[in-house]
Amino acid sequence: MSSLTLRRLFVWVISFVLGFGTAYLIITVGFDLLPLFTSVQKPAGVTIAEYGIIYFLVTAVPLGFVYVTWLDYFMDTKILPD
Repeated sequence: MSSLTLRRLFVWVISFVLGFGTAYLIITVGFDLLPLFTSVQKPAGVTIAEYGIIYFLVTAVPLGFVYVTWLDYFMDTKILPD
């Protein structure tokens, strides 16, 4: 495999790992922090099962694509056209 192919594969894998990790942190940690920023009185921890697998995927996949966009730019993999 060429260097460009390896970089592209790296971008896709790292982007979606970061996307799923970010979504997980938003759901589990971010929802617990809501009382600090809003008028919600009682913090309620949310698990992925309570949030829903489909909703988790709908949250994580777009975040993964955001990371693909930025990593593509910085690693110059030319996944997206100029």
